[in-house]
Amino acid sequence: MVWMPPKIILICSFPCTVVALASLKKEHTGGTYYKGKEKLTDKVVVITGANTGIGKETALEMARRDAKVIMACRDMYKCEESRQNIVLETKNKYVYCRKCDLSSFESIRQFVDRFKKEQSKLHILVNNGGVMRCPKSTTADGIETQLGVNHMGHFLLTNLLLDRLKSSAPSRIINVSSIAHKRGDIDVTDLNSEKDYDPAKAYAQSKLANILFTNELARKLQGTGVTANAVHPGIVDTDIIRHMGFYNSTFSKIFLYPFAWPFIKTPKQGAQTCIYAALDPSLKDVSGKYFSNCEEADTAPQAKDEKLAKWLWLTSEKWTRLNAT
Repeated sequence: MVWMPPKIILICSFPCTVVALASLKKEHTGGTYYKGKEKLTDKVVVITGANTGIGKETALEMARRDAKVIMACRDMYKCEESRQNIVLETKNKYVYCRKCDLSSFESIRQFVDRFKKEQSKLHILVNNGGVMRCPKSTTADGIETQLGVNHMGHFLLTNLLLDRLKSSAPSRIINVSSIAHKRGDIDVTDLNSEKDYDPAKAYAQSKLANILFTNELARKLQGTGVTANAVHPGIVDTDIIRHMGFYNSTFSKIFLYPFAWPFIKTPKQGAQTCIYAALDPSLKDVSGKYFSNCEEADTAPQAKDEKLAKWLWLTSEKWTRLNAT
């Protein structure tokens, strides 16, 4: 054994101690883990954006509980890679990749057509996929990308799947929103951000749209056995933050991120409220609510505006051509 002075041992052990304490802090601040043991045998689950981050962790948990999981993703290569990992870990072979690009109404309709040919039931729909603070761009249908992907794409997908959800009741719809909705406003004079585009403002608007959509959907689904709720997953370290300056700055990565890291959730931690909303038995008849850290939370005043929610619904119907033959 090589002798080392106590001072050297102390200096060498300091980084390990810091990392250990930071890890404990991260675990402590990461929120509540869902503890329910419900099985999902013979249940069908659709999850958008399921190849990475929160979506992948949600898909993994659903597969672990024996559900038939449909991973609705844009990138089929990444989806297949994640699917194989999930199958290997859970030993559940009923996990499938299906193309669904939320920035294309045609792709969404093609996904739904194929899904209905393959599946007669749908018990859980998790609208998780999304983009955040991306440079100004539009979807294939001419809609500002954040509004188009985060809201309009999921609006169309959900409505096209409502017949399956109703026939499979009790069933649940979970819309992944964000606390950013509290900074959001629906600009009824420039919903598509054509006059003025600010990435953060557009993102907050899309997340507010998620909650307004959830609330109006819950009202329309009363008495059907289908519930609709929104969740805030927390600040999570996933690919969605790739457009943020903090994420791309070398200075931030080296000098700031290590200090912020203990307070940022892992994808597994971020998925817990989504899993809770999808599975907890106590929420069987709960609809039109917003959850954070596996408990009901309050929304911003503008998220409770029923008149605005109805306006957004009618506008979304028109823009997505929902009732087009």
